[in-house]
Amino acid sequence: MTTAENGRVEGARHSGLAVDSSFVIRHLPLRAPDAFTLIELVVVVGIITILTALVLSTVGYARKKGAMARAGTEIAALSAACENYKADNGIYPRDTTNSTTDNLAALTASPTPDPRPTSYDPNDSRYSAASFYLYAQLSGNPSGDRSTYSQRTYFQFKPNMLLPSGGTGTVTAIADPFGNSYGYSTAQQANPSYGFNPTFDLWSTAGTSDATHAAYEQAWIKNW
Repeated sequence: MTTAENGRVEGARHSGLAVDSSFVIRHLPLRAPDAFTLIELVVVVGIITILTALVLSTVGYARKKGAMARAGTEIAALSAACENYKADNGIYPRDTTNSTTDNLAALTASPTPDPRPTSYDPNDSRYSAASFYLYAQLSGNPSGDRSTYSQRTYFQFKPNMLLPSGGTGTVTAIADPFGNSYGYSTAQQANPSYGFNPTFDLWSTAGTSDATHAAYEQAWIKNW
């Protein structure tokens, strides 16, 4: 509103004349709307990023702890099934034809570092070969087709406990909760210098194949 207009309005008020309110409102200056500054936006985005990272790290830790607990439970259950198998057959599941369970050792005498397993890597073919033999003997499905059970069943495997995952396809190994093959060995029965148990060794590498961090006494989940 101009100075002249202000004067006319004030004059009208003092003179007792009615003032057109629409005239006054139309000429009032508009207030700029409130808005975030750039610094405020940066702070908000930073806080959201930090909170997201904290949530993701917590979820990842919880998942790993859950997988470790499940692996321990499965190893105990498979070990119990092996005991039942021995009660009927007089021997723990051991491949005496192809020696697949003797060829994978949790412990070997050499080379250094000592002790050292046959392999830290659960993708090593010896893991799946020994694991499949254990599956065949405990499930009663030696063909691995998931449907033909020609032997006694000592353990009911859930689809998520088998490789390949998804519940279809010929079984290649027993899967641990980390998506790798369990390690199964009867190497000490073949050579007293190998293995931890005179019966059998059963373990999960807990999702790592790095020899510097997957040392058996540090990271593995096992039956010894």
